[in-house]
Amino acid sequence: METHTLRGFATVSFFADDLAAAQKWYTELLGIEPYFQRPVEGPPAYIEFRVGDYQHELGLIDSRYAPGGPGGEPGGAVLFWHVDDVEATLDRLLTMGAKEYEPLTVRGAGFVTASVVDPFGNVLGIMYNPHYVEILDAINKA
Repeated sequence: METHTLRGFATVSFFADDLAAAQKWYTELLGIEPYFQRPVEGPPAYIEFRVGDYQHELGLIDSRYAPGGPGGEPGGAVLFWHVDDVEATLDRLLTMGAKEYEPLTVRGAGFVTASVVDPFGNVLGIMYNPHYVEILDAINKA
């Protein structure tokens, strides 16, 4: 079996000062309840959703556990989630209280991106990616 350094997206972690509010916001956005939380009893420190075609993991973590402590500015890498309609998804995110980070941008060859900062200070990227659709179609036909 051939090995690769980066095998695929495993989990993205977002930090929030108010984990209960973050759970409510992401439950509304995703339309699903989280499937996992720790600790099980009492206020959670970690909440996880399974999202999308490949059931990728989106983890919400109490900012007390952020490396280096909570930060005041959005930063780090932007992970882009594939969506079927960037404009409609961006509009929905903005109506839910997210703030524009990068406007809707047509990249060419069918690629369209945008990103927002969620109400908890995390950058959430959205993208229409024709390559994602091609791979998903190929897997579904196999």
